[in-house]
Amino acid sequence: MKRFRWDKKYLHWGVTAFLVIAAAIVFYMIVNHLGFLGGALRSFGRIISPFIWGLVIAYLLYPLMRIYQRGIFQPLWKFLLKKNKKADKLVPKLSRGFSVFLAIISLLVILTGLVWLVAPQMYNSIETIIVNSSDYVEQADAWISRFFANNPELEATLSNSIGDMSKGLVTWATNNLLPEFRGLLTDITSGVFSFAKGIYNIIIGMIVSIYVLYSRELFSARSKKLLYAVFSLEAAEKILNAIHFTNDVFQGYISGKILDSLIIGILCYIGCVVLRLEYAVLVSFIVGVTNIIPFFGPFIGAIPSALIILTISPMHALVFVIFIVLLQQFDGNILGPKILGNRVGINGFWVMFSILVGAGLFGFGGMLLGVPVFVVIFTFIRNLVDRKLRRSGLPVDAEEFKTLDHFDPKSGEPVPITDEKRAARRRRRFGLGAKKEETAKVTVSPEPSEAEKEAADTDQR
Repeated sequence: MKRFRWDKKYLHWGVTAFLVIAAAIVFYMIVNHLGFLGGALRSFGRIISPFIWGLVIAYLLYPLMRIYQRGIFQPLWKFLLKKNKKADKLVPKLSRGFSVFLAIISLLVILTGLVWLVAPQMYNSIETIIVNSSDYVEQADAWISRFFANNPELEATLSNSIGDMSKGLVTWATNNLLPEFRGLLTDITSGVFSFAKGIYNIIIGMIVSIYVLYSRELFSARSKKLLYAVFSLEAAEKILNAIHFTNDVFQGYISGKILDSLIIGILCYIGCVVLRLEYAVLVSFIVGVTNIIPFFGPFIGAIPSALIILTISPMHALVFVIFIVLLQQFDGNILGPKILGNRVGINGFWVMFSILVGAGLFGFGGMLLGVPVFVVIFTFIRNLVDRKLRRSGLPVDAEEFKTLDHFDPKSGEPVPITDEKRAARRRRRFGLGAKKEETAKVTVSPEPSEAEKEAADTDQR
């Protein structure tokens, strides 16, 4: 009996066809069950949210923990255990443990301090605005009457508008707001449950962050082990370099932005106190928090703050706007570049682009992290382009392309663009070259042939 043998060619085509059909079936099932998959992913995200919180907290606290470890506890334990034979093993463990503990305590102190200092004053400010809202309407009406005393028609129009707004507010509160209190118990229950779940996620996240911070080197070593097991040495090295670069960009940008916003919030509070502006704590908190958002942050924080102060005094609101403009000029030209340095590495156009795209895709989080994410993507694409140009023997500096027309295909030498070429292209762009050619065809007559010249000479004779 003849033994059956597989033909490698037909086996290859069979396996390929099977994989294509299986991939098509999987794709069809994914398309038809997108809702189910989306719900499953959201449920999975809710389940692992405490671990995500833990990783985020650990990532944010790592620079502070490193400062504590290298600056305080490592020298301290080396000094205390200098005569101990096991100092080499004890010092790293003790310094890391105390550094993690102090970093967590620092985070809790900062959060408690913000809540204790800012929350009561914010509550009092908002309560004052609500209680005195009718007085503010009367003050605005009186200010309009004084300001537009010489224009009674405009004064009457503005006064009627303010009266209509006040009546509309009362009507909305009577017809819409009060009936909503019937379902207040359900809303409170749901809010308490969400609040309790958020507190639970934060507590579990802090516990997870303690493990991650304390065993950071172990997690890093196992990740590298897995990386080198899956990829080649060259690919693994490139991935590690990309991860290190991304980490440097995010750490530098986030820490720098937080420090910059903290300083701006403190300066705003000092300025409001010196200028005797109302709601100094509330306004400074809004300006400091929104300043984390690049480019649009100053405007997002200044507009509602100015409107809050406007309810007290229009002149104070004008003073506040001028002060914020000066403060943001100081931040944008002196403080921000001093703290952030060249960590962004992209111009203002791409900053605005990344913020708008991030906000459109991921909301407020996209506005905060859109810039560093775009910096990483932008740098990756730029490195690919530069590597391709170097392999082709072409320059990588963008300045050398400003006066370039093209590269000679044979020699590879750059051919600069001249003024004559620019003028010719402008003529072609606006259709001037075609008109000139037609005019030349009409006005220029062809030269006579030799036979025509001889016939003309014979006629003359």
